[in-house]
Amino acid sequence: MSALFSPIKLGQVELANRIVISPMCQYSADDGSATDWHMAHLGMLANSGAGLVIVEATHVERHGRITHGCMGLYSNHNEAALRRVIEHCRLAGTAKWGVQIAHAGRKASAQRPWEGGGALKAGQDPWETLGPSPLPFGKDWHVPRVATQADIDHVRDSFVNSAKRAVRIGFDAIELHYAHGYLAHSFLSPVSNHRTDQYGGSLENRMRFGREIARSVREVVPKSIALGARITGNDWRDDGISTDDAVTYSKALKSDGLDYIDVSSGGVTADTRNPTGPGYNVPMAERIKNETGIATRVVGLITTPAQAEAIVAEGKADMVALGRGMLDDPRWGWHAGAELGAEVARPPQYLRAGPKLWAPAQRAQARA
Repeated sequence: MSALFSPIKLGQVELANRIVISPMCQYSADDGSATDWHMAHLGMLANSGAGLVIVEATHVERHGRITHGCMGLYSNHNEAALRRVIEHCRLAGTAKWGVQIAHAGRKASAQRPWEGGGALKAGQDPWETLGPSPLPFGKDWHVPRVATQADIDHVRDSFVNSAKRAVRIGFDAIELHYAHGYLAHSFLSPVSNHRTDQYGGSLENRMRFGREIARSVREVVPKSIALGARITGNDWRDDGISTDDAVTYSKALKSDGLDYIDVSSGGVTADTRNPTGPGYNVPMAERIKNETGIATRVVGLITTPAQAEAIVAEGKADMVALGRGMLDDPRWGWHAGAELGAEVARPPQYLRAGPKLWAPAQRAQARA
């Protein structure tokens, strides 16, 4: 029996296996609304073999987007467009669906990656950004406006309103984006948060922003929908978040009602570089899993079925998440199942490519 292909429950939501597709920004929305690109992109991933697909960072307000092309869930039009895509994907595929809701904070008002990836320049319709302190993300980035209590309350309420929209759409899971240098992470990290009020200074204070959002969102998200967060396990800086901090944060978020933690790392400043070894976030995920007891997912250079199987089988994380690996091979889950000797659900239109009816798939499964 493959550990990777065993079922798992996140709260009341049961997934068929432990493979998750990471949220991957496509920078192809129209004023926050999903387009036909998302229909094709997510429709392709609906039959990847993954138990859960997380829709890309979907922002809780217009000025909370990273770029002009980023997704949002702050208007009726956004909601209707995303509902259309998800309804199509449910008809076409077998995966369950989640959405990551986010606010980009001081990393907002940026160019699409293929347009340079830096801060929007004059003439590119830039907007004012928001942060815990007046510290830019990097050289030549916008200096964010310092968030007031009114701003903090507004962002919290925006997360709640986007969560309500996600519930109406019918998502199986909602994920809070608390990583990669975006607004919630920038409040948690001492690198970007130099406040002296109740949201700054001690770790307890720096956790307050994310915890207030988590508790407020949990109040409007029924237990029938899994609620989790992607967090930063390490800032990769001596003056930043440590894995000890990430463990403490995970314990707190669990007590606030979250069902799972997705462990990523880095991104707090433009010049911070992550390690590049396979599965570099796994040791952090293992600590969080073992020390908190919350269901834990890990992302970061996980590429092969054997690697993913070992992470789950050895108890280092409960789930694995793949991004670029799934873009490279949208049937990664099928091929992993063949390699590990597991059955993978397929729509009836694709059964002829399964191991029971197709010799190449039979040979792959025999080699497992």
